[in-house]
Amino acid sequence: MTDGECWLLIDDDESFLQILSRSLARQGVESATASNRADALRALGEKHFNRCVLDLNLAGESGLQLLPELLQVDDNLEVLVLTGYGSIATAVEAMRRGAMNYLCKPVTVSQLIHGFEPIEGAPELRQEPPSVEEMEWEHIQRVLNEHEGNISATARALNMHRRTLQRKLQKHSRWRQ
Repeated sequence: MTDGECWLLIDDDESFLQILSRSLARQGVESATASNRADALRALGEKHFNRCVLDLNLAGESGLQLLPELLQVDDNLEVLVLTGYGSIATAVEAMRRGAMNYLCKPVTVSQLIHGFEPIEGAPELRQEPPSVEEMEWEHIQRVLNEHEGNISATARALNMHRRTLQRKLQKHSRWRQ
């Protein structure tokens, strides 16, 4: 950590913000918190931040829509996007809009700190196309996100039995661990 570094933490979960802020303080990182778009833009206008941790879903507001606004206020701000429902589509969109990285919750403070470090050889990380299973998972995650995590609504939209969807979600979560 460099001296004088300050992070802006934006998430609608107040307890998560407080825990993250305290954890960063133990690592020597000063931080400020915001739980919505207005608070985030106000904080950014009042103080200089080096880095920003931005949640994708801010109680009905989109972190993806807020991202370019943050960078318009400070184009040197490094932004890392966090989400509870990761997908390739939203990761690509976050990067396209200016995010430095994209991580899925839950994350540790160490993962956040390392998430801001440049990845050597990043363009060459993946040469082969995604598998059918990966593409299916990404589609399920996209539809699940569109239905705000509602499994029943997602199953209807996918024309899939609810139990089948639940099994796929459980299987994938065990596979990813």
